[in-house]
Amino acid sequence: MSSILHALPDAVALVPMDKGDGKAPSWDAPPASPPGMESILPEWVGWAKYMAIGAGILGLIACGIMMMVGRRNRSHLSAEGASGLLWVLGGLSVVTLAAGVVPAIVT
Repeated sequence: MSSILHALPDAVALVPMDKGDGKAPSWDAPPASPPGMESILPEWVGWAKYMAIGAGILGLIACGIMMMVGRRNRSHLSAEGASGLLWVLGGLSVVTLAAGVVPAIVT
């Protein structure tokens, strides 16, 4: 307990004081991009979405091939392909929801 009280003056010194206008700065500022990143980050997000779509397509194709090949005498392979469908669709759902859910949580 005494260590917490000892650190209290240091913590108070970190709190910004008002700048003379009578208002303390808000800790809940809207998101702002660093200088120079206004066009770069959306481009990276676009590339990541594009790669996720490609990976999802390839994943669904792979699951379909596993189900076709495993149809005869390899039922375990077919079951792996069918269960892989759920994982691929779950991953695509997370990618799809990311752009809407993350900003809603952060802001």
